[in-house]
Amino acid sequence: MSRWDLFVRNIQQDLKLFVFILALLCIMRIAFIVGLHSYLSAQATISDIFNALFFGLRLSLKSADVVVLFSFVFCTLLSVIFRTEKLEKVRMVLGSIYVSLLVLLFHVRIPFYKEFHTGFNQLIFNTVRDDIGALLYTLVIDYYLPVLLASAAVSSYLVCRSLRKILNTVTVAPAQFPFAGQKVAFRVAIIASLSIFMVFTRFGGSLTYAHSLHWENSAISKDDFLNEAIIDDIQALYRAYSIQERIRQGANMKVDAASIRSYTTIIQGSELISNEVDETFIRHAQGARIPKPKHIFIIMGESFAQWPLFEQFGSLHLADGMKSIISRGNACYVPAFVPNGAFTPMAVTAVVSGLSDVSLYPNYHLESYKEPYATAIAPQFKKLGYKTNFWYAGMSSWERIKDFTMAQGFDNFYGDEDFPHETGNVWGSDDRYLFDAVLSTINNDTPTLNVILTVSNHAPYSVDLVREGFDESAVTAALPGEVQGDKDLVKRLGHYWYTDQQISRFVWEMQQKNPESLIVVTGDHADRTNISKTPTIFERYTIPLVLFGQGITRQTIPANTAGSHINIAPTLLELIAPPGFAYYSLGPSLTRGSALGFSHNVWITPDAIGRLPVGSAEAFDGTAKALDNKEVLQQTIDVMRALSWWRIEKGKMLNFIAGGNRNG
Repeated sequence: MSRWDLFVRNIQQDLKLFVFILALLCIMRIAFIVGLHSYLSAQATISDIFNALFFGLRLSLKSADVVVLFSFVFCTLLSVIFRTEKLEKVRMVLGSIYVSLLVLLFHVRIPFYKEFHTGFNQLIFNTVRDDIGALLYTLVIDYYLPVLLASAAVSSYLVCRSLRKILNTVTVAPAQFPFAGQKVAFRVAIIASLSIFMVFTRFGGSLTYAHSLHWENSAISKDDFLNEAIIDDIQALYRAYSIQERIRQGANMKVDAASIRSYTTIIQGSELISNEVDETFIRHAQGARIPKPKHIFIIMGESFAQWPLFEQFGSLHLADGMKSIISRGNACYVPAFVPNGAFTPMAVTAVVSGLSDVSLYPNYHLESYKEPYATAIAPQFKKLGYKTNFWYAGMSSWERIKDFTMAQGFDNFYGDEDFPHETGNVWGSDDRYLFDAVLSTINNDTPTLNVILTVSNHAPYSVDLVREGFDESAVTAALPGEVQGDKDLVKRLGHYWYTDQQISRFVWEMQQKNPESLIVVTGDHADRTNISKTPTIFERYTIPLVLFGQGITRQTIPANTAGSHINIAPTLLELIAPPGFAYYSLGPSLTRGSALGFSHNVWITPDAIGRLPVGSAEAFDGTAKALDNKEVLQQTIDVMRALSWWRIEKGKMLNFIAGGNRNG
């Protein structure tokens, strides 16, 4: 067989592989939409679904092209160069590996979406830092990992057999021409067509970059679920990698020493002339607003979302404990509040370090272990005479939480190995025993600041709810009819109820034991469990912030206030510190009024919420809302993230001198 004949034959085989992979991706997209159709919003139409399928097909041209490129290089070209047919097996091996990967990713994507309401994104990079043993246990118990893997293996085998059959079908011999000119023209046409095809697939169904489709501009639907369906798993992994790299490099932040100096104007009102970025964060307290508490407690409830507090979900009685606390005259409630990020580590790092999430994971970053950040909470409360303790219901090795908190100035760390507990799971003890340990340890000899992190409202959801008194039948009856049969949902709701019960029990018992205490209750994140498959942004992402204790009133924090985890420390400092007390904070105190809170993917103001980057906005009831100051909001968020990024990645020095600058 001539080299040209080999080339034409191999091109046909590559085309078969391409069509097979593309068809598989499209079938998986349809299966994803059908299997999880309950996540479609009520406004989604058949036209929206077909548009999603069409744009998904375009985007998957790029994903199918990935393996075909390898096949073209290592099979087609090498076959022509060495004039051999023995490399045919390479194509089958490459194709089999790729389709097996696609099948496995599809099987994983279903539970991933159910849990996080998104396809694969940059948050998957946190997985390798998590407790792998506990994570595997959760996957086995809650997501039937052995069954999932077995299904993926069987499906992969069947799909690979189908691929083999397709590749074994006959190919068409190239046309023969009597004249040399015709032969040359035909070959030029084939090569030109091949080149155009490569460009067309590379640009996602376009011949120019200006009209290309990629993951960044593929969100053509108003339905979040359909937008995720458009992005196949290969493109989702590429999205995760791209975002992670941009964050790592500080892309779109203009993070250089000169910019950091100018950013101070936005935070402080004047340019920074010092060589230390920490000077950007310095503030001075206006004077104590409440009697100095003997003990301060910051409770972060695992997955303690805000929506159970809303009136429309009152019949479920999931948050009666928190509602009772909020109703007291010595309580203050901030509903316009979002977490620092999507996972517990982001909440911990924000409260402990005072810096916003930029996916640098300070708990693993070298800079965090040199000395406490100036914005860290523990050293600043030590200056006010408090001993600082971190309490965690889980293991001290998780996410280096003990190492990180101690490096950031906490005097003591207590994990589940430090207190007795009869029940729990691989993530830690049941919350009851955590709060019992705190109650039994706190005394009036020394003022303390205590950060408390719970774990029970987390898969594998193993609390004995019957023993704890959870009325499953009453909650089931109060649910909408379409989800009353969802046992997993009821179990999750029961664990939220349990967390609420344990937190409120602790609040009342601590008030009795030490009425001079100040207690702050919030969540580490939301976005795990909702009644609706299409919740509003406010329902899906917000967490509560409640202050309770002596001297607190409903007016302690102005009504028109919004914030996030980075606002907690400065708020407490402004409540108790003497006038002129110098402290360091990225976020402003809520007592002074704060017009903005933000997390890794949403922003919130006192009357609106939206996704990042700042664009369209929703009122808290989910209706569209006009937004006049989007540029200001985006600039403020960018500045705070840039300052956090620099402090974690570059350190506290700016590497410039007054009167001139050098890029750091």
